Amino acid sequence: MNQMHTDDRNLQAAGILAAMPADARARIASLETLDTIDSTNSELLRRTTPQHGCAILFADAQSDGRGRHGRAWASPPGSNLYVSFARLFQGDFSRIGGLSLAVGVAATDAMHAIGADGIGLKWPNDLVLRRRNDPDAPLRKLGGVLVECGMQAGTVRTVIGVGLNVRMSVDAAAGIDQPWIDLHTILGDRMPARALIAAGLAAAIVAALDRFEAEGLRPFRGRYAALDALYGREINAGVAGAVRSGIANGIDADGALRLRTAQGEVVLQAGEVGVRSNDRAEIAHATPLTSR
Repeated sequence: MNQMHTDDRNLQAAGILAAMPADARARIASLETLDTIDSTNSELLRRTTPQHGCAILFADAQSDGRGRHGRAWASPPGSNLYVSFARLFQGDFSRIGGLSLAVGVAATDAMHAIGADGIGLKWPNDLVLRRRNDPDAPLRKLGGVLVECGMQAGTVRTVIGVGLNVRMSVDAAAGIDQPWIDLHTILGDRMPARALIAAGLAAAIVAALDRFEAEGLRPFRGRYAALDALYGREINAGVAGAVRSGIANGIDADGALRLRTAQGEVVLQAGEVGVRSNDRAEIAHATPLTSR
């Protein structure tokens, strides 16, 4: 396994690897940390994905970090975690349906392992803080998952980016246009060092990728249901310029969102949703819905 690290504010490859269990290290083809990069996803997309194992790239800062639909992801130095995983999957693109949900489950469980118990998942790709005793409270975003893919020598090449707010400065947060939270706010003095958080996150995700390769989304669905921050909430989906409202009703076997409407159940195959709270609706956009 190749190892490379730079003096990047204590986020170093050697420290991350040392904190990972041996079985996780065995799944890794390479792990690198960089001071700064335009985007960890973009960098791994520029490289050839290893034939075996997973290539992992952490950066201390990103100059062009992005989320779904090309949105900018606030990526200041020394504050958060920005990491991407490159891995090959056998088969075609249908083989990786629901991959972002499986990665979200793994990332959320890694947060629970360090004491951030209130973290759940907002379909399709957000880690959020949810208030179980206040279902109308806004969901505050802790992190997100971005999956990009292509073909490489007859296999599906995936690059999975994960961003986590660890200790967001006031200045860095000024440009964020949605409710957010960071691990330091949740954990306070109980928060582990960033390298330990990185190690736990990476170990959980590489294990999840291997399991997804072997079994697909099926073994993750039960855990996703337990973490589903949208279930039972009224949500809005923007479809072709129109807005459809309904009650989130979990996911189906392919990872699509089930939406219960006055006209019956519809299935949201991909896209985004907004949560309606206190009679104020955030409108988001999505790809077309199919009826059931």
